[in-house]
Amino acid sequence: MWIICADLEGVFVPEIWVNVAKKTGIEKLKLTTRDIKDYDELMKYRLGVLDEYNLKLKDIQDVIATLRPLDGAMDFVRWLREKAPFVIVSDTFIEFAQPLMNQLENPMLLCHHLETDATGRITDYKLRQEDPKRKTVEAFQSLEYKILAFGDSYNDISMLKAADRGILFCPPDNVVTDYPEFPIARTINELKALIKSYTGLE
Repeated sequence: MWIICADLEGVFVPEIWVNVAKKTGIEKLKLTTRDIKDYDELMKYRLGVLDEYNLKLKDIQDVIATLRPLDGAMDFVRWLREKAPFVIVSDTFIEFAQPLMNQLENPMLLCHHLETDATGRITDYKLRQEDPKRKTVEAFQSLEYKILAFGDSYNDISMLKAADRGILFCPPDNVVTDYPEFPIARTINELKALIKSYTGLE
């Protein structure tokens, strides 16, 4: 039996930090896991930028409230749920993701959480566990499930490597260059075709 594990941002919803950068005009916040491989390095950089510009959690949540799922994402979520158990495994934070998950009809989400002070300043972030995407796949495999996983960024690679089948979905060229071993889907229809081909799910 198969379980499908998928990334969130850039797959089903827009990149949150990129949109915060656009709304605030702070170009420094445009960097994502498509650009920087080390997630801890990226998050410490982001927290430093938030402090520099005095941005609070509510400022980011106000931007997130304006976002909507990507074109075709809702139909794709429904299609996936008809095929197999489906889990979103993301390096976002529950304080960011919940409004977007509500729009996606609340598939299961595994992600991290933020720490804030009394003023709403984000003081730190807490990972659900180390290398959580890989460990999620391995945990399901220990229960005798096969895993198909897809994502678009460097932080998805350990998940794709651990999965029985891993797919890059709309990845940037640098990720493709660094990890040429993974098949690539550029559209939802291409991704559906690969899922069907690899799992036998119709």
